Amino acid sequence: MDYIALLQDYYQWWITIVALLIYPKIAKVLLRLFESTVSDRHDVHRIKRARWLIKAAMLITLLLTLMMMWGIELRGLLVVGSSLFALLGVGLFASWSLLSNVTSFLALFIQNHCRIGLWVRVVDGANHVEGRIVDMTFLNVVLDTVDGNRILYPNNLFIVRPVIVLSKAPEKALKKADKKQLPNGVKR
Repeated sequence: MDYIALLQDYYQWWITIVALLIYPKIAKVLLRLFESTVSDRHDVHRIKRARWLIKAAMLITLLLTLMMMWGIELRGLLVVGSSLFALLGVGLFASWSLLSNVTSFLALFIQNHCRIGLWVRVVDGANHVEGRIVDMTFLNVVLDTVDGNRILYPNNLFIVRPVIVLSKAPEKALKKADKKQLPNGVKR
């Protein structure tokens, strides 16, 4: 059996297999390098986001390289990318769609002002909602209030409403004394 002819005929498969096998090792080395450069930082959430972005960028680069090697033209991907960009634009401006919530999640994921564990007050006109952020999902931000209630606040509204990051947990509101009912016919 002629191994050189076998390698020449199936070189794309061999390169793809080798690239997919060494990807985790390269990712681990790059993430260790990244962690050594930011070891003095204490913001765990930002480091997790940066790690995720590094992994995603490496995977996208690997996939694009393999696609070019297999003969897929990137012009076709440009059409798909521009379509996705238009879809994302619609998602940003259509305030009641699910796509808007997912797009808002991406914006919340990138920015670092509101993260899990912080106490926030979301102002909506004369009303407001206070709570501690316990989770950020694709569709909503989950807040736990002082009273023990759980609020699911849509991501698109969380982005467009003023959000006050509180420096400490709010004090529990004092319950107002119940007003006594006057008997019928008695005026104040």
